[in-house]
Amino acid sequence: MTETPLLEVKNLKKYYEISRGLFKPKLIVKAVDDVSFSIKKGETFALVGESGCGKSTTGKTILRLTDATSGEVRYKGEDLMSLPYEKMRSLRREIQMVFQDPYASLNPKMTVKEILLEPLRVHKKYSAEERLQKIIKILEIVGLSEAHLDRYPNEFSGGQRQRIGIARAVILNPDFIVADEPVSALDVSVQSQVINLMLELQKEFGLTYLFISHDLSVVEHMTDRVAVMYLGKIVELADTEELFENPKHPYTQALISAVPVSHPKEVKERIVLTGDVPNPANPPSGCTFHTRCPFAMEKCKSVAPALTEVAEGHVTSCHLYINNEEETTNALIHS
Repeated sequence: MTETPLLEVKNLKKYYEISRGLFKPKLIVKAVDDVSFSIKKGETFALVGESGCGKSTTGKTILRLTDATSGEVRYKGEDLMSLPYEKMRSLRREIQMVFQDPYASLNPKMTVKEILLEPLRVHKKYSAEERLQKIIKILEIVGLSEAHLDRYPNEFSGGQRQRIGIARAVILNPDFIVADEPVSALDVSVQSQVINLMLELQKEFGLTYLFISHDLSVVEHMTDRVAVMYLGKIVELADTEELFENPKHPYTQALISAVPVSHPKEVKERIVLTGDVPNPANPPSGCTFHTRCPFAMEKCKSVAPALTEVAEGHVTSCHLYINNEEETTNALIHS
């Protein structure tokens, strides 16, 4: 019997309108364009891609921090997009977010005690005495102590601030956490500490993560499955090990080739993409990656490829894998 996913995202879209003046039609930016995936309980699912690909917008739209244009987000079978405000507010005890910037995500006028007390008070959990004990316990779990309770965020390092942000997300005992670039603003030496902390918390509390990142070395270390995004669309999705060993989409291949080598003697062929990322307000027709793709065919300029299964649990949207044997051969010969 197939396990029911904890979270299902179906045909999610988030479009923004850009005004160009009184008499000109508005431009439509498709930040998230028909994205679908599911996340099983207890797993870490990654969204990766270059800056501006729509991965952070996807995370915020799932949590309704920004309203979706259309689509469904089902959490434990309930469609979050259609829930009334009060129901969604109460459900936030179970779904939390760790924000990218630990310097901006904490209120500088609140002490650590007030920051961690706020979610408990808002959701009316525990008595006053129990709340304090809960705060002290969660601080110890993330590597801080009771001595930090009355300090303000500006008195902490970046790594310590992110630990406070993680503590705030975990203190309500949620089931699902969106982690939006949780280590990108931290020094490399601190990144590993925060990553290991997140993995330990996942084991201790049975957490499920949507991990958003552009750092593929981090993604390879701590995730179970990966979806690669480009200009608002998912172009490849697979188990982490399968994706890194056998990337199919040319964009995924280029991203993985850019991951730094782990040993001085390791040799890796770097794939350098030509051209810039297209304007999301005016994306190319057909496959949006064809303007930078070394294997682009004539068909790629006019027909958008659908996600196609190339192995069990491994899908990609590329004409190289959609019964184009003659065209594919010619593209590979002339590349």
